[in-house]
Parts: sequence; C-alpha cells; structure tokens
Amino acid sequence: MGESGSGKTTAMRTLDPKQTCYIDADLKGLSWRGWKNQYNKEAKNYMAENDPLKVLRALWVINNDRPDIHYVVIDTVNGIMVADEMRRMSEKGYDKWADLAASVWTIIDDALKMRDDLTVLFLCHSQTDRDDSGYMFTRIKTSGRKLDKIVLESKFTTVLLCKCVDGRHVFETHADHSTAKTPLGAFEPSEKEIPNDITEILKRLEEF
Repeated sequence: MGESGSGKTTAMRTLDPKQTCYIDADLKGLSWRGWKNQYNKEAKNYMAENDPLKVLRALWVINNDRPDIHYVVIDTVNGIMVADEMRRMSEKGYDKWADLAASVWTIIDDALKMRDDLTVLFLCHSQTDRDDSGYMFTRIKTSGRKLDKIVLESKFTTVLLCKCVDGRHVFETHADHSTAKTPLGAFEPSEKEIPNDITEILKRLEEF
C-alpha cells in the first residue's frame, strides 16, 4: 500500500514477465521504460480490467490453466472498488455497499485458495487519518464503511507500506503508525525500511 507516486507499481519491475500476469485495474499502464515489450496481450500476461467478476474469473483461469504463471499483480484494488462504485452510482441503499464490499472481499479470499506456487500481489492506495489529538495512522484506503469494518489487512500476513524517504523509494516492513506488517522473524528489527524490490521480498518470504 502507499500513496500515489510512492513506488507501488515501480516495485513490480523486477518480476519475471514470463512468470507474471499483470492485471492493470487502474487502466493507466505501468511506470517503467519498455514495459509494453514485457507485458502485452500477445504475451498473454497483461490485461487492463477493473470489473471485479472479470478479475476474479481471470484469477481462476490463471490458477487452473496457466502453470507457467507464478505471480499475479492486481494494480490497484482501489481501481476495482472505485470503478464498481461508479458503475453503480445510480443505485441507492445499503445493498449497494454490501455488494461492493463482497466483490473485493471475494477476490482477496479466493486468492488465498490458489495453488501453492501462485502468489497474488495486491497493490492498494493508502489513507492516513489524524485524530483530534494529532495522532496519525496509515491503512489501506477503502470505499465505504463496510470494508473499513472488515479491515482488508486482516486477510494478509504481509502488508508493505511504500514510502519515499530522502529521495529513496522503500518498503516499511513493520508497523510505525500504520498497518504495515511481516511475519515474525522474516525481517530483522533493523530492516524496518528496505529497498522496494518486490523480488527480494518474495525471496526472503519464501526462504522464511
């Protein structure tokens, strides 16, 4: 998770395109030079899609029929949430928000049921709230109170906060006024901030 421009998409640049399928839910393309040569429809590893049902269907197709794919990137979950909300803008009442929450929850929940050698990476925008006393806390940004109550972070063992510190793009691995977290012992306390190379993160988690 992270603010716009914090390095979420760029952190994916080191993934092997031959083993990765990129679902561009923001419909904006990727953020490094030459990405279209790596991810495209001809290579069958890129789709620009924010319809939750189509994204969910794509996940299961990859899981069942694409043993060559070991990583799926969904960039961003917020792109799916906002697009679904806009498509249903004329709808009124509680059911609309319950359905919106269910669609996102189902994608994340089904991702946990994928085959063992398939990792799904969810990129999310972050939101920083400040209370009356000035205390600030950063979490995944969601649409609607239903998802706020559910707490998306509870579905993940690893949540990395993308930050730009002194011109360096880094991942925050441990909570510091945020929901950032990694499995206990996977990273040393001194590694609170590490370079935003997702391949290195995946390697460390696999070794752990």
